[in-house]
Amino acid sequence: MEKTVLVVQTTLPGEWIEAEVGEWVFSIISERLATCAQRNKVESTYRGDDGVEFSSEWRIQLKAPSRNRDDLISKILKIHPYNIPQLLVWDADTSPEYLNWVQA
Repeated sequence: MEKTVLVVQTTLPGEWIEAEVGEWVFSIISERLATCAQRNKVESTYRGDDGVEFSSEWRIQLKAPSRNRDDLISKILKIHPYNIPQLLVWDADTSPEYLNWVQA
């Protein structure tokens, strides 16, 4: 019996305002590809074309039924503003109650 939920994490441009981030997340939740999402501002450090770079970004973490994996990833790649988006995907153990809620 399945005991895990799918967790997908990505980042969005830090210059986006809350309403833009909310719209982006809403498009995924409203299509029932994910059940919930958290978003928060983070400071990212990464290797860029000109060396080490720093920027503000929005970290988005989505929880979804495992059966939605391919469709959710396809949707994110289709609507993501970055050419090479961060896309981290893993299965997370959870309680039966939370799993039932995510899968409903």
